[in-house]
Amino acid sequence: MAKLIMSLDNALIREVPLDKERITIGRKSRNDIQIDNLAVSGEHALIVTILNDSFLEDLGSTNGTLVNGNPIKKHILQSNDVVEIGKYKLKYLNEAGAGQATVQDFEKTMVLRAPLSKMPVTATADNFGDTQINPVGATTTTQSRPQPTVVDLAKPAVGKLAAIQILTGTSAGKELELTKNLTTLGKPGVQIAVITRRPHGYFLTHVEGVNYPVLNGKTLDAQAQQLNDHDVIELAGVKMEFFLKVT
Repeated sequence: MAKLIMSLDNALIREVPLDKERITIGRKSRNDIQIDNLAVSGEHALIVTILNDSFLEDLGSTNGTLVNGNPIKKHILQSNDVVEIGKYKLKYLNEAGAGQATVQDFEKTMVLRAPLSKMPVTATADNFGDTQINPVGATTTTQSRPQPTVVDLAKPAVGKLAAIQILTGTSAGKELELTKNLTTLGKPGVQIAVITRRPHGYFLTHVEGVNYPVLNGKTLDAQAQQLNDHDVIELAGVKMEFFLKVT
Protein backbone atom coordinates (compact mmCIF):
# COMPACT_ATOMS: atom_id res chain seq x y z
CA MET A 1 0.00 0.00 0.00
CA ALA A 2 1.24 3.49 -0.84
CA LYS A 3 1.84 5.93 2.00
CA LEU A 4 2.97 9.46 2.81
CA ILE A 5 5.74 10.28 5.30
CA MET A 6 4.97 13.73 6.71
CA SER A 7 7.76 15.86 8.16
CA LEU A 8 8.56 19.43 9.22
CA ASP A 9 12.14 20.74 9.34
CA ASN A 10 13.39 17.14 8.90
CA ALA A 11 11.44 16.00 11.97
CA LEU A 12 9.03 13.10 11.34
CA ILE A 13 5.44 13.99 12.22
CA ARG A 14 3.32 11.06 11.05
CA GLU A 15 2.92 8.32 8.49
CA VAL A 16 -0.29 8.33 6.44
CA PRO A 17 -1.37 5.19 4.54
CA LEU A 18 -3.24 5.94 1.30
CA ASP A 19 -5.95 3.44 2.20
CA LYS A 20 -8.84 5.40 0.64
CA GLU A 21 -9.50 6.34 -2.98
CA ARG A 22 -9.64 10.04 -2.05
CA ILE A 23 -7.41 11.73 0.53
CA THR A 24 -7.87 15.48 1.08
CA ILE A 25 -5.16 17.75 2.50
CA GLY A 26 -5.78 21.18 4.01
CA ARG A 27 -6.04 23.45 7.03
CA LYS A 28 -9.71 22.71 7.82
CA SER A 29 -10.48 19.90 10.26
CA ARG A 30 -12.66 17.99 7.80
CA ASN A 31 -9.61 17.07 5.70
CA ASP A 32 -8.15 13.57 5.92
CA ILE A 33 -4.73 15.15 6.46
CA GLN A 34 -5.14 18.37 8.44
CA ILE A 35 -2.22 20.82 8.47
CA ASP A 36 -3.02 23.63 10.91
CA ASN A 37 -0.86 26.32 9.35
CA LEU A 38 -1.82 29.66 7.79
CA ALA A 39 0.33 28.94 4.72
CA VAL A 40 -1.98 25.99 3.94
CA SER A 41 -5.36 26.61 2.31
CA GLY A 42 -8.53 25.27 3.86
CA GLU A 43 -8.83 22.72 1.06
CA HIS A 44 -5.34 22.64 -0.38
CA ALA A 45 -4.80 19.39 -2.32
CA LEU A 46 -6.32 16.04 -3.19
CA ILE A 47 -4.80 12.60 -3.76
CA VAL A 48 -6.83 10.03 -5.70
CA THR A 49 -5.49 6.47 -5.51
CA ILE A 50 -6.65 3.90 -8.07
CA LEU A 51 -5.13 0.43 -8.06
CA ASN A 52 -1.38 1.01 -7.49
CA ASP A 53 -1.31 4.58 -8.80
CA SER A 54 -1.92 7.90 -7.06
CA PHE A 55 -2.84 11.25 -8.65
CA LEU A 56 -2.09 14.52 -6.84
CA GLU A 57 -4.12 17.65 -7.63
CA ASP A 58 -3.73 21.17 -6.26
CA LEU A 59 -7.21 22.49 -5.44
CA GLY A 60 -6.48 26.10 -6.38
CA SER A 61 -4.56 26.77 -3.17
CA THR A 62 -3.23 30.25 -2.39
CA ASN A 63 0.41 29.25 -2.01
CA GLY A 64 0.47 26.28 -4.40
CA THR A 65 1.74 22.72 -4.18
CA LEU A 66 5.26 21.61 -5.10
CA VAL A 67 6.53 18.18 -6.14
CA ASN A 68 10.30 17.77 -6.02
CA GLY A 69 10.59 21.56 -5.93
CA ASN A 70 8.36 22.20 -8.97
CA PRO A 71 4.86 23.74 -8.82
CA ILE A 72 2.11 21.43 -10.09
CA LYS A 73 -1.59 21.47 -10.82
CA LYS A 74 -1.91 17.73 -11.44
CA HIS A 75 0.77 15.09 -11.06
CA ILE A 76 1.01 11.30 -11.25
CA LEU A 77 2.99 10.45 -8.14
CA GLN A 78 6.09 8.28 -8.38
CA SER A 79 7.71 6.54 -5.40
CA ASN A 80 10.07 8.89 -3.50
CA ASP A 81 8.39 12.05 -4.82
CA VAL A 82 8.43 14.80 -2.19
CA VAL A 83 5.27 16.91 -1.98
CA GLU A 84 5.69 20.34 -0.35
CA ILE A 85 2.69 22.14 1.15
CA GLY A 86 3.74 25.25 3.03
CA LYS A 87 6.75 24.26 5.12
CA TYR A 88 5.56 20.67 5.39
CA LYS A 89 6.94 17.81 3.29
CA LEU A 90 5.11 14.61 2.42
CA LYS A 91 7.27 11.90 0.89
CA TYR A 92 5.32 9.47 -1.29
CA LEU A 93 6.36 5.82 -1.03
CA ASN A 94 4.86 3.05 -3.12
CA GLU A 95 6.62 -0.31 -3.13
CA ALA A 96 4.00 -1.80 -5.46
CA GLY A 97 4.81 0.77 -8.15
CA ALA A 98 8.59 0.69 -7.76
CA GLY A 99 10.41 -0.53 -10.86
CA GLN A 100 7.24 -0.60 -12.95
CA ALA A 101 5.84 1.93 -15.38
CA THR A 102 6.95 5.55 -15.60
CA VAL A 103 4.60 8.40 -16.47
CA GLN A 104 5.43 7.88 -20.15
CA ASP A 105 4.78 4.14 -19.89
CA PHE A 106 1.42 4.46 -18.17
CA GLU A 107 -1.47 3.22 -20.29
CA LYS A 108 -4.07 5.96 -20.51
CA THR A 109 -6.78 7.05 -22.93
CA MET A 110 -9.00 10.10 -22.71
CA VAL A 111 -12.28 10.93 -24.44
CA LEU A 112 -12.58 14.71 -24.64
CA ARG A 113 -15.77 16.41 -25.75
CA ALA A 114 -16.69 20.10 -25.47
CA PRO A 115 -20.46 20.28 -26.13
CA LEU A 116 -20.55 24.09 -26.41
CA SER A 117 -17.52 24.46 -28.65
CA LYS A 118 -16.73 23.42 -32.21
CA MET A 119 -13.00 23.58 -31.62
CA PRO A 120 -11.12 20.35 -30.82
CA VAL A 121 -9.77 20.10 -27.30
CA THR A 122 -6.05 19.43 -27.07
CA ALA A 123 -4.98 17.02 -24.35
CA THR A 124 -1.86 17.76 -22.33
CA ALA A 125 0.23 15.86 -19.84
CA ASP A 126 -1.81 17.50 -17.09
CA ASN A 127 -4.95 15.88 -18.51
CA PHE A 128 -3.53 12.39 -17.98
CA GLY A 129 -4.50 11.52 -21.58
CA ASP A 130 -2.94 10.45 -24.86
CA THR A 131 -5.89 10.10 -27.25
CA GLN A 132 -9.06 12.09 -27.79
CA ILE A 133 -12.32 11.92 -29.70
CA ASN A 134 -12.84 15.55 -30.68
CA PRO A 135 -16.18 17.31 -31.10
CA VAL A 136 -16.34 16.72 -34.85
CA GLY A 137 -15.89 13.02 -34.38
CA ALA A 138 -12.33 12.54 -35.68
CA THR A 139 -9.88 10.57 -33.57
CA THR A 140 -6.55 12.34 -33.24
CA THR A 141 -3.30 11.74 -31.43
CA THR A 142 -2.47 14.70 -29.21
CA GLN A 143 1.13 13.91 -28.33
CA SER A 144 4.00 11.88 -29.70
CA ARG A 145 5.74 10.08 -26.90
CA PRO A 146 8.78 7.85 -27.11
CA GLN A 147 8.04 4.15 -26.93
CA PRO A 148 9.24 2.67 -23.64
CA THR A 149 11.88 -0.01 -23.75
CA VAL A 150 10.05 -2.12 -21.17
CA VAL A 151 6.39 -1.93 -20.21
CA ASP A 152 5.41 -4.00 -17.19
CA LEU A 153 1.68 -3.47 -16.94
CA ALA A 154 -0.09 -6.78 -16.51
CA LYS A 155 -3.69 -6.68 -17.67
CA PRO A 156 -6.28 -7.93 -15.16
CA ALA A 157 -8.01 -11.15 -16.04
CA VAL A 158 -11.41 -9.65 -16.79
CA GLY A 159 -13.70 -12.22 -18.37
CA LYS A 160 -15.02 -9.94 -21.12
CA LEU A 161 -13.75 -6.82 -22.80
CA ALA A 162 -16.00 -3.77 -22.62
CA ALA A 163 -16.54 -0.54 -24.53
CA ILE A 164 -18.37 2.74 -24.29
CA GLN A 165 -20.51 4.28 -27.01
CA ILE A 166 -21.15 8.04 -27.21
CA LEU A 167 -24.91 8.65 -27.23
CA THR A 168 -25.20 12.45 -27.55
CA GLY A 169 -23.54 15.27 -29.45
CA THR A 170 -21.73 15.31 -32.76
CA SER A 171 -19.64 12.30 -31.71
CA ALA A 172 -22.77 10.17 -31.16
CA GLY A 173 -22.25 6.61 -32.32
CA LYS A 174 -18.50 6.57 -31.74
CA GLU A 175 -17.17 3.61 -29.75
CA LEU A 176 -14.08 3.26 -27.56
CA GLU A 177 -12.91 -0.17 -26.43
CA LEU A 178 -11.76 -0.24 -22.81
CA THR A 179 -8.58 -2.24 -23.38
CA LYS A 180 -6.42 -0.17 -21.02
CA ASN A 181 -6.09 -0.65 -17.27
CA LEU A 182 -7.13 2.98 -16.83
CA THR A 183 -9.35 5.02 -19.17
CA THR A 184 -9.89 8.71 -18.41
CA LEU A 185 -13.12 10.39 -19.52
CA GLY A 186 -14.30 13.98 -19.47
CA LYS A 187 -13.22 17.55 -20.04
CA PRO A 188 -10.25 19.01 -18.12
CA GLY A 189 -11.26 21.83 -15.81
CA VAL A 190 -14.91 20.77 -15.94
CA GLN A 191 -15.32 17.13 -14.99
CA ILE A 192 -13.08 14.07 -15.18
CA ALA A 193 -13.72 10.46 -14.20
CA VAL A 194 -11.84 7.23 -14.78
CA ILE A 195 -12.89 3.69 -15.66
CA THR A 196 -10.53 1.11 -14.18
CA ARG A 197 -10.27 -2.44 -15.46
CA ARG A 198 -9.93 -4.75 -12.46
CA PRO A 199 -9.87 -8.55 -12.09
CA HIS A 200 -13.55 -8.60 -11.10
CA GLY A 201 -14.93 -6.00 -13.50
CA TYR A 202 -14.93 -2.35 -14.56
CA PHE A 203 -15.32 0.51 -12.09
CA LEU A 204 -16.17 4.21 -12.54
CA THR A 205 -14.52 6.74 -10.18
CA HIS A 206 -14.86 10.54 -9.97
CA VAL A 207 -11.51 12.38 -10.19
CA GLU A 208 -12.10 16.09 -10.85
CA GLY A 209 -14.93 18.60 -10.94
CA VAL A 210 -17.64 19.98 -8.66
CA ASN A 211 -20.29 17.73 -10.21
CA TYR A 212 -20.08 13.97 -9.89
CA PRO A 213 -20.84 11.54 -12.74
CA VAL A 214 -24.42 10.40 -13.20
CA LEU A 215 -25.04 6.66 -13.66
CA ASN A 216 -28.46 5.54 -14.88
CA GLY A 217 -29.95 8.83 -13.69
CA LYS A 218 -28.37 8.68 -10.21
CA THR A 219 -25.55 10.98 -9.13
CA LEU A 220 -22.59 9.02 -7.77
CA ASP A 221 -20.45 9.87 -4.75
CA ALA A 222 -16.68 9.73 -4.29
CA GLN A 223 -16.56 5.93 -4.08
CA ALA A 224 -15.85 3.69 -7.07
CA GLN A 225 -18.98 2.22 -8.67
CA GLN A 226 -18.92 -1.11 -10.51
CA LEU A 227 -20.36 -0.89 -14.03
CA ASN A 228 -22.88 -3.30 -15.46
CA ASP A 229 -23.77 -4.09 -19.07
CA HIS A 230 -25.74 -1.24 -20.73
CA ASP A 231 -25.22 1.26 -17.90
CA VAL A 232 -25.64 4.87 -19.09
CA ILE A 233 -23.02 7.37 -17.87
CA GLU A 234 -23.46 11.14 -18.05
CA LEU A 235 -20.23 13.09 -17.75
CA ALA A 236 -19.33 16.69 -18.70
CA GLY A 237 -22.62 17.06 -20.58
CA VAL A 238 -22.16 13.90 -22.65
CA LYS A 239 -24.11 10.66 -22.33
CA MET A 240 -22.42 7.36 -23.09
CA GLU A 241 -23.34 3.70 -22.74
CA PHE A 242 -21.08 1.08 -21.16
CA PHE A 243 -21.49 -2.39 -22.62
CA LEU A 244 -19.69 -5.73 -22.66
CA LYS A 245 -18.27 -6.87 -25.97
CA VAL A 246 -19.57 -10.10 -27.48
CA THR A 247 -16.65 -12.50 -27.91
